[in-house]
Amino acid sequence: MTNIPGLTGNIAYLGLIFALIVIPRALQRFRLPAALSSFGLGMVAVTLVAGALHDPTLALLSTLGISSLFLFAGLDVDIESLVRGLRPLLGHLLVGSVALAGCAWIGIRYYGFAPDTATLLALAVLTPSTGFILEVLPALGLDADERFWVAIKAVGGEILALLVAFVVLQSGSAAQLESSSLVIVLMIFGIPLLLHWLVRLVVPYAPGSEFSLLVMVGLVAAFLTERLGINYLFGAFLAGFIARRLRSRMPKLASDENLRAIQLFASFFIPFYFFRAGMSVPATALTWQSLQLGLILSAVLLPARIAVIWVQRRFIKGETAIGSLKVATALAPTLIFTLVLAAILRSRYHISDTLYGGLLVYAAVSTLLPAVALTRRADTSTSAASP
Repeated sequence: MTNIPGLTGNIAYLGLIFALIVIPRALQRFRLPAALSSFGLGMVAVTLVAGALHDPTLALLSTLGISSLFLFAGLDVDIESLVRGLRPLLGHLLVGSVALAGCAWIGIRYYGFAPDTATLLALAVLTPSTGFILEVLPALGLDADERFWVAIKAVGGEILALLVAFVVLQSGSAAQLESSSLVIVLMIFGIPLLLHWLVRLVVPYAPGSEFSLLVMVGLVAAFLTERLGINYLFGAFLAGFIARRLRSRMPKLASDENLRAIQLFASFFIPFYFFRAGMSVPATALTWQSLQLGLILSAVLLPARIAVIWVQRRFIKGETAIGSLKVATALAPTLIFTLVLAAILRSRYHISDTLYGGLLVYAAVSTLLPAVALTRRADTSTSAASP
């Protein structure tokens, strides 16, 4: 950001922070999610500030945003709630797995994609963005039971998607998959030990430091999985998930106050992630063909996804038609998973810029849908509709 002529770096960063905090929130009055506003600001900024995408400070702020968001998503996984809704959740995951396999098969059979590329594309268009959905959920006008089912279906779908994505991204060779799996196993056992050690070493002498320790561990885990080539979000989610499991032994670590603090921390930094993601969009992806492809994907996939969940809720669980439709619509956003996997597909699997741009359009439409259809106007000014 120091490339802006006539401005010092500090003033430039202050202006950026002001813009990302104020402008997206102001636009929420028009039911435009702050995530999309931040993404759009990034697309505009890259045309004005040459080289800003490679700014290390912006990269760090972006990493803090995505890591803290998925740390919060992992912390918010309530096993007791998942068990309480286990049978419907298993049915939902079974149907989702069939849909994932079907979409991947279509990509392989009719469009000539390799199996790993087709599977990642299917994940990109079918996986709800749990962190984003949980943030905007209070503003969607759902009752307590509907919010419960949206939350556990989103969490369950995300866990399944993370597992599938991990296997696909590490399937280049058996040795790579084995070594990466070993690192993940070591993290599963190592993160609790690290948290126990830090809590015993630090907390007695620095009361209230649990939040800082948790964020630090989440960042360390995020960087480890990034080094494995499977993105920051995997490690951050794993750290949050493990910390939540330790709640009975270390209640302050994953307390409700800490969850709220990490949610607020994520809501401050996540706009930088979307801003930087917008800056990384190449001009060659901004074409009429990309727009057309994205709208076609939206017109085909979004009604199909909503219809499948509506049928499950309406005829299996016996909900009302309107209640089933609200739950299904609230699960439509795929924003973060689509952005992350689209970037991986473009850089590692070399999908065309047209397809990359089409995925971005689809992500935008899927994110706008519940904001337009469900958001209560009275709540849009107070909800954290930032992801």
